[in-house]
Amino acid sequence: MTHVQSMLDTYPKDLGSIDKAKLAECIQACFECAQTCTACADACLSEDMVAELTKCIRANLDCADVCVTTGNVLSRHTGYDANVTRAVLEACRAACKACGDECGEHASMHEHCRVCAEACRRCEQACADLLASLG
Repeated sequence: MTHVQSMLDTYPKDLGSIDKAKLAECIQACFECAQTCTACADACLSEDMVAELTKCIRANLDCADVCVTTGNVLSRHTGYDANVTRAVLEACRAACKACGDECGEHASMHEHCRVCAEACRRCEQACADLLASLG
């Protein structure tokens, strides 16, 4: 069991109809993706061809910021607003798709981009799964 799941299990109120397993998976995927994107941006900055990776670095940093925000919003349950939750999940899916696509273009040359693209795809899917479960 993860700390994310433990915190959801210890929340003193009922979380309603939300699928706690999907919620935990999405929170975890968001924070993991944020870390991976931050590390990928840093690795890109260390590449000799850094000027050619400008778009990738920007996508990494945007995705990391959106993922952290999404993970934080999903971690708060008091005063839950389904419209805000859906909006941040959609934004996270879009950021992860953009970053995953961009890193995917560099994956054959840079292992860090391959790893990052995978993390982005996982987070994109976790957001989609949670969105679908919200109805």
